[in-house]
Amino acid sequence: MNRFVIPISLCVALFASASMQAQDWAKAKLEKSPRHGEWVKVKHGDREVQAFVVYPEVKDKATAVVLIHEIFGLTDWVRLVADELAEAGYIAIAPDLLTGKGPNGGGTAELGGNDAVRKAISSLPPDQVTADLNACVDYVAKLPAANGKVAVAGFCWGGGQTFRFATNNKEIKAAFVFYGTGPNSEADFARINSPVYGFYGGMDNRVNATIPKSTELAKKADKKYEPVTYEGAGHGFMRAGAAPDASPANRKAQEEAWTRLKGLLKAL
Repeated sequence: MNRFVIPISLCVALFASASMQAQDWAKAKLEKSPRHGEWVKVKHGDREVQAFVVYPEVKDKATAVVLIHEIFGLTDWVRLVADELAEAGYIAIAPDLLTGKGPNGGGTAELGGNDAVRKAISSLPPDQVTADLNACVDYVAKLPAANGKVAVAGFCWGGGQTFRFATNNKEIKAAFVFYGTGPNSEADFARINSPVYGFYGGMDNRVNATIPKSTELAKKADKKYEPVTYEGAGHGFMRAGAAPDASPANRKAQEEAWTRLKGLLKAL
């Protein structure tokens, strides 16, 4: 499997002083949701991955989206994104890729804070991440309520993992990379079988500086990569733009990115 490195430092600096575990505003919205959300255990081999699944209130079978969390693990905000995707008509599954890293086999919630979460993220074996995501794709594709189509979306660390996962799974229909870095070689891009859509904040040059190389490599490999940059927005604008204290630029970027994402999903 492809093992190109996702630079974790790109995802950390802007949020090192903020607690990503305390997202009361996201939790409050989630608790008011009328949609059915549940915790499931996705099994593959000897491993079980905790995941949060939300179902849309629709008449017909739905496309599914696998959400890959930030470097801060499976937070209330990520679960809220799953609920909002379900509100838009999609089945959403958000795995906790830190399952087993916490005490007594727990995951993000049991690790006790951002420092421990980031340390655990940095030690995740790439093959395990890929296997966990493959299992989640298989799980949602086979749900009775699903139509078999599965896309993947990820944020920050999860954005880079989304790009990497696209090189390892030929069944996904699209990859939505939110402020994540891409593969390092044309050979990596050659393994991608789905279109890749990038979402980037204009004030996030540490990540944005990698876009030209990804664009060049995608062109050489004849792969579809469409990056869009939202002016004035910072790294993490999807979460920051949804918060009650969002800056105007982050809020605008978040709203425009949501509109783009839903339009692309509808076209699958």
